[in-house]
Amino acid sequence: MEEKGIWKFGTREVVYGAIGAALYGVLAWVTNVVPLPAAGNISFRPAVAVLVFFGVAYGPWVGLLAGLIGNTLGDALTGWGLYWNWSVGNGLMGLIPGLAVAMIQDYRSRRGITIGIGFSALGIAVGMLFASLSEIFVGGIDLSTALVGYFTPAFIGNLVVVIVLLPILMVAYQAVAAGRSR
Repeated sequence: MEEKGIWKFGTREVVYGAIGAALYGVLAWVTNVVPLPAAGNISFRPAVAVLVFFGVAYGPWVGLLAGLIGNTLGDALTGWGLYWNWSVGNGLMGLIPGLAVAMIQDYRSRRGITIGIGFSALGIAVGMLFASLSEIFVGGIDLSTALVGYFTPAFIGNLVVVIVLLPILMVAYQAVAAGRSR
C-alpha cells in the first residue's frame, strides 16, 4: 500500500473528523456548564483531550474538523449560539497536534507521548491565543482581558487536561491498534 502524507484529505479524514467532532461536541456540551474559576466565559473541558487525540492519532485535517465542527456542535447543544472565532481556535487546537502524526511510531512510548503532548501544548497555545485575541474585535474586550481573562485560564485548563488524559488515550489507542494487527 502506498504511504500517504499527513496532508492527504479524503473519505477517511472526513469520517474520523466527523467522529471526533461528534465526540468532542457532545462531551464538551456535558461540561460547558462548569466555568473555570476567575475566567471570563471559559468552561472546563476535559473533552479537549479527545480533540487533540484525534489530531495526534489521525492527522491535521481530522483534528481541524473535530475542533471546528465539534466546538460549534458543543456550543449549539449548550444553547450558546455560534462563536466562529472560538470554533476556529478549537480547529487550530486540533490541527497543530495533527502534525505530530508523522513523528510518532509508538503511541505508548515516552517519546511518542512527549511529542503528542508537546504538539498539543503548541496547538492549545495557538488556538486559544487566536480565539482570545479575536475577542478584542468580536466582543470588544481589551488586550488585558483577552490575555488574562480568556487566554490564560483556557490555556492552563486545557493543558492540564491534556497532560493528564492524552497519555491514557494514546496508550489505549496503541493497544487497540496492536490487537487489530494480529
